Amino acid sequence: MIGESASIVAGCLQHLKGLVRPGVTTAELDEEARKYIEARGGKCAFKGYRGYPANICASVNEEIVHGIPGNRPLKSGDVVSLDVGVKKDGYFGDAALTVPVGEVPAETKRLLEVTQAALVKGLEEARPGNRLGDVGHAIQKLVEDAGFSVVRSLVGHGIGREMHEEPQVPNYGMPGKGQKLQAGMVLAIEPMVNQGGPDTLLLDDDWTVVTRDGSVSAHFEHTVAVTADGPVILSRA
Repeated sequence: MIGESASIVAGCLQHLKGLVRPGVTTAELDEEARKYIEARGGKCAFKGYRGYPANICASVNEEIVHGIPGNRPLKSGDVVSLDVGVKKDGYFGDAALTVPVGEVPAETKRLLEVTQAALVKGLEEARPGNRLGDVGHAIQKLVEDAGFSVVRSLVGHGIGREMHEEPQVPNYGMPGKGQKLQAGMVLAIEPMVNQGGPDTLLLDDDWTVVTRDGSVSAHFEHTVAVTADGPVILSRA
């Protein structure tokens, strides 16, 4: 079921996190992810999805999401956002985290802490009877109160037998607005937060999304089930 796919995602992300260091390339992380996922009977869900060429997304510094792994070596002071998707037994799991490389500036460290905290706030709202606006507002308020900006051109999503399902899950919104959440829904909640402004650009590779102002971005994501007993994070390590 979806919990098994999400569990493989969680383990893969922790494995990759432990490999991040100055000098490692994003292509090396991509290959490590492939080996980890396939050894556990899963399939790299991103490979070939709408023509995507790699096993994971590895987005460095100003790259928000969908960075294509390559021969770029990471260096101290970088951050790399790792996004992993797995398909197993007909179900998908999806999660992401942003990892500092060596020593990073204090403000970059704060960006990562705030983005991770915003994800936690959003997950807490994934309860029956709440609305998507409650999830988005919780994320937006924490981020903007900290002086950062929420990316608005990209959103989270439902997930299950397809990688991307309805509903879309914005990281901003008004409390009490939007679709009502029901037990049994499974969502991929994924705040994408910029140090600078929220505007984005798509690079010429037609995949990599970057901050328009060149500021650093962070991305954290979990697959979460909405249950009568509250949110259950399926992609927790």
